[in-house]
Amino acid sequence: MSIQALWAQFGDKYIQALFTTWKLTFLAFTFAFLIGIVITVMRVSSIRPLRLAGDFYVQIFRNIPGASLLIILVYALPYLRIIWSYFTCVLIAATLIPAAFCSEYLMTGINTIDIGQIEAARSLGMTFSKMIRVLVIPQALRSSVLPMTNLLVSTMLTTALASQVPLNPMDLTGLVAYINTHAVGGVTAFLISALLYCATAVVIGQIGAFIDRKVRILR
Repeated sequence: MSIQALWAQFGDKYIQALFTTWKLTFLAFTFAFLIGIVITVMRVSSIRPLRLAGDFYVQIFRNIPGASLLIILVYALPYLRIIWSYFTCVLIAATLIPAAFCSEYLMTGINTIDIGQIEAARSLGMTFSKMIRVLVIPQALRSSVLPMTNLLVSTMLTTALASQVPLNPMDLTGLVAYINTHAVGGVTAFLISALLYCATAVVIGQIGAFIDRKVRILR
Protein backbone atom coordinates (compact mmCIF):
# COMPACT_ATOMS: atom_id res chain seq x y z
CA MET A 1 0.00 0.00 0.00
CA SER A 2 1.36 3.45 -0.94
CA ILE A 3 1.90 6.24 1.55
CA GLN A 4 -0.94 8.26 0.00
CA ALA A 5 -3.40 5.38 0.21
CA LEU A 6 -2.34 4.48 3.73
CA TRP A 7 -2.63 8.08 4.90
CA ALA A 8 -6.03 8.48 3.24
CA GLN A 9 -7.32 5.44 5.14
CA PHE A 10 -5.59 5.90 8.49
CA GLY A 11 -4.54 9.56 8.51
CA ASP A 12 -6.95 10.49 11.29
CA LYS A 13 -5.64 7.64 13.43
CA TYR A 14 -2.04 8.74 12.81
CA ILE A 15 -2.88 12.25 14.01
CA GLN A 16 -4.59 10.84 17.09
CA ALA A 17 -1.66 8.50 17.75
CA LEU A 18 0.79 11.39 17.36
CA PHE A 19 -1.07 13.42 19.98
CA THR A 20 -1.14 10.39 22.28
CA THR A 21 2.64 10.06 21.90
CA TRP A 22 3.09 13.79 22.57
CA LYS A 23 0.84 13.58 25.64
CA LEU A 24 2.71 10.61 27.08
CA THR A 25 6.05 12.27 26.32
CA PHE A 26 5.11 15.56 27.97
CA LEU A 27 3.69 13.94 31.11
CA ALA A 28 6.50 11.40 31.44
CA PHE A 29 9.26 13.97 30.96
CA THR A 30 7.65 16.44 33.37
CA PHE A 31 7.35 13.82 36.12
CA ALA A 32 10.81 12.42 35.33
CA PHE A 33 12.29 15.92 35.56
CA LEU A 34 10.71 16.59 38.95
CA ILE A 35 11.67 13.18 40.32
CA GLY A 36 15.19 13.62 38.91
CA ILE A 37 15.62 16.89 40.81
CA VAL A 38 14.46 15.25 44.06
CA ILE A 39 16.78 12.29 43.55
CA THR A 40 19.69 14.63 42.79
CA VAL A 41 19.11 16.62 45.97
CA MET A 42 19.08 13.34 47.89
CA ARG A 43 22.38 12.30 46.30
CA VAL A 44 24.18 15.51 47.32
CA SER A 45 22.60 15.62 50.76
CA SER A 46 24.74 15.36 53.88
CA ILE A 47 22.37 12.68 55.21
CA ARG A 48 23.91 9.33 54.31
CA PRO A 49 20.65 7.28 54.10
CA LEU A 50 19.27 9.80 51.60
CA ARG A 51 22.44 9.61 49.50
CA LEU A 52 22.29 5.83 49.50
CA ALA A 53 18.60 5.82 48.58
CA GLY A 54 19.22 8.24 45.70
CA ASP A 55 22.15 6.22 44.37
CA PHE A 56 20.13 3.02 44.73
CA TYR A 57 17.27 4.49 42.69
CA VAL A 58 19.60 5.55 39.90
CA GLN A 59 21.40 2.21 39.75
CA ILE A 60 18.13 0.27 39.62
CA PHE A 61 16.16 2.30 37.09
CA ARG A 62 19.14 3.19 34.91
CA ASN A 63 19.70 -0.49 34.22
CA ILE A 64 16.22 -2.03 34.13
CA PRO A 65 14.71 -2.57 30.64
CA GLY A 66 11.54 -0.60 30.05
CA ALA A 67 9.64 -3.64 28.82
CA SER A 68 10.51 -5.54 32.00
CA LEU A 69 9.27 -2.69 34.16
CA LEU A 70 6.04 -2.48 32.17
CA ILE A 71 5.47 -6.23 32.56
CA ILE A 72 5.88 -5.88 36.33
CA LEU A 73 3.41 -3.01 36.47
CA VAL A 74 0.80 -4.61 34.21
CA TYR A 75 0.99 -8.29 35.09
CA ALA A 76 2.77 -8.66 38.46
CA LEU A 77 1.20 -5.92 40.58
CA PRO A 78 -2.36 -7.28 40.17
CA TYR A 79 -1.23 -10.29 42.25
CA LEU A 80 -0.66 -7.75 45.04
CA ARG A 81 -4.14 -6.32 44.38
CA ILE A 82 -2.62 -3.21 42.82
CA ILE A 83 -4.39 -2.58 39.52
CA TRP A 84 -3.73 0.48 37.39
CA SER A 85 -4.96 1.42 33.94
CA TYR A 86 -2.74 0.65 30.96
CA PHE A 87 -2.13 4.37 30.43
CA THR A 88 -0.97 4.77 34.04
CA CYS A 89 1.34 1.76 33.78
CA VAL A 90 2.94 3.07 30.58
CA LEU A 91 3.29 6.54 32.08
CA ILE A 92 4.98 5.19 35.22
CA ALA A 93 7.39 3.03 33.20
CA ALA A 94 8.20 5.95 30.89
CA THR A 95 8.80 8.19 33.92
CA LEU A 96 10.86 6.15 36.37
CA ILE A 97 13.60 5.22 33.91
CA PRO A 98 14.22 8.73 32.45
CA ALA A 99 14.19 10.13 36.01
CA ALA A 100 17.35 8.14 36.77
CA PHE A 101 19.12 9.56 33.71
CA CYS A 102 17.84 13.04 34.55
CA SER A 103 19.56 12.78 37.94
CA GLU A 104 22.79 11.66 36.26
CA TYR A 105 22.73 14.64 33.90
CA LEU A 106 22.06 17.02 36.79
CA MET A 107 24.93 15.50 38.76
CA THR A 108 27.18 16.14 35.77
CA GLY A 109 25.97 19.74 35.71
CA ILE A 110 26.63 20.10 39.43
CA ASN A 111 30.20 18.90 38.91
CA THR A 112 30.80 21.89 36.62
CA ILE A 113 30.14 24.36 39.46
CA ASP A 114 33.32 25.86 40.87
CA ILE A 115 33.94 24.74 44.46
CA GLY A 116 34.71 28.37 45.27
CA GLN A 117 31.05 29.26 44.73
CA ILE A 118 29.96 26.60 47.21
CA GLU A 119 32.48 27.82 49.78
CA ALA A 120 31.38 31.42 49.24
CA ALA A 121 27.74 30.44 49.76
CA ARG A 122 28.64 28.66 52.99
CA SER A 123 30.64 31.64 54.20
CA LEU A 124 27.56 33.81 53.65
CA GLY A 125 25.60 31.51 55.94
CA MET A 126 23.38 29.93 53.30
CA THR A 127 21.51 26.84 54.44
CA PHE A 128 21.78 23.64 52.40
CA SER A 129 18.25 24.03 51.03
CA LYS A 130 18.82 27.65 49.98
CA MET A 131 22.17 26.79 48.40
CA ILE A 132 20.55 24.01 46.39
CA ARG A 133 17.63 26.21 45.36
CA VAL A 134 19.51 29.39 44.52
CA LEU A 135 22.97 28.26 43.44
CA VAL A 136 23.31 24.58 42.60
CA ILE A 137 20.18 23.49 40.72
CA PRO A 138 19.89 26.62 38.49
CA GLN A 139 23.49 26.28 37.31
CA ALA A 140 23.18 22.53 36.90
CA LEU A 141 20.11 23.04 34.71
CA ARG A 142 21.86 25.65 32.56
CA SER A 143 24.78 23.27 32.05
CA SER A 144 22.60 20.30 31.12
CA VAL A 145 20.17 21.72 28.56
CA LEU A 146 21.48 19.61 25.66
CA PRO A 147 21.56 16.36 27.69
CA MET A 148 18.01 17.13 28.85
CA THR A 149 17.01 17.70 25.23
CA ASN A 150 18.36 14.26 24.36
CA LEU A 151 16.52 12.86 27.37
CA LEU A 152 13.26 14.33 26.10
CA VAL A 153 13.76 12.62 22.73
CA SER A 154 14.66 9.39 24.52
CA THR A 155 11.52 9.69 26.65
CA MET A 156 9.44 10.05 23.51
CA LEU A 157 10.95 6.84 22.15
CA THR A 158 10.38 5.11 25.50
CA THR A 159 6.65 5.81 25.19
CA ALA A 160 6.67 3.20 22.39
CA LEU A 161 6.24 0.77 25.31
CA ALA A 162 2.56 1.64 24.97
CA SER A 163 2.47 -0.62 21.92
CA GLN A 164 2.87 -3.63 24.23
CA VAL A 165 -0.51 -3.06 25.90
CA PRO A 166 -3.99 -2.44 24.45
CA LEU A 167 -3.84 1.32 24.98
CA ASN A 168 -6.72 3.36 23.63
CA PRO A 169 -6.07 5.73 21.92
CA MET A 170 -2.93 4.10 20.54
CA ASP A 171 0.53 5.61 20.27
CA LEU A 172 2.46 5.78 16.99
CA THR A 173 4.14 2.38 17.41
CA GLY A 174 0.94 0.69 18.56
CA LEU A 175 -0.88 2.07 15.53
CA VAL A 176 1.53 0.26 13.21
CA ALA A 177 0.55 -3.07 14.75
CA TYR A 178 -3.13 -2.10 14.46
CA ILE A 179 -2.78 -1.21 10.78
CA ASN A 180 -0.93 -4.40 9.91
CA THR A 181 -3.69 -6.49 11.49
CA HIS A 182 -6.45 -4.64 9.62
CA ALA A 183 -4.78 -3.90 6.28
CA VAL A 184 -1.64 -4.59 4.31
CA GLY A 185 0.34 -1.64 5.60
CA GLY A 186 3.69 -3.36 5.56
CA VAL A 187 6.84 -1.28 5.83
CA THR A 188 4.94 1.85 4.79
CA ALA A 189 3.05 1.89 8.08
CA PHE A 190 6.38 1.87 9.94
CA LEU A 191 7.75 4.56 7.62
CA ILE A 192 4.98 7.06 8.39
CA SER A 193 5.36 6.53 12.15
CA ALA A 194 9.14 6.86 11.84
CA LEU A 195 8.77 10.15 9.94
CA LEU A 196 6.47 11.53 12.63
CA TYR A 197 8.91 10.47 15.35
CA CYS A 198 11.82 12.04 13.44
CA ALA A 199 9.95 15.29 12.78
CA THR A 200 9.12 15.61 16.47
CA ALA A 201 12.71 14.85 17.46
CA VAL A 202 14.05 17.46 15.04
CA VAL A 203 11.74 20.13 16.49
CA ILE A 204 12.75 19.17 20.04
CA GLY A 205 16.42 19.31 19.06
CA GLN A 206 16.10 22.76 17.50
CA ILE A 207 14.26 24.14 20.53
CA GLY A 208 16.84 22.59 22.87
CA ALA A 209 19.74 24.08 20.90
CA PHE A 210 18.09 27.51 20.97
CA ILE A 211 17.57 27.37 24.74
CA ASP A 212 21.15 26.16 25.22
CA ARG A 213 22.52 29.15 23.31
CA LYS A 214 20.47 31.51 25.48
CA VAL A 215 21.31 30.06 28.91
CA ARG A 216 24.75 28.44 28.39
CA ILE A 217 27.30 29.36 31.04
CA LEU A 218 30.54 30.48 29.37
CA ARG A 219 33.54 29.39 31.44
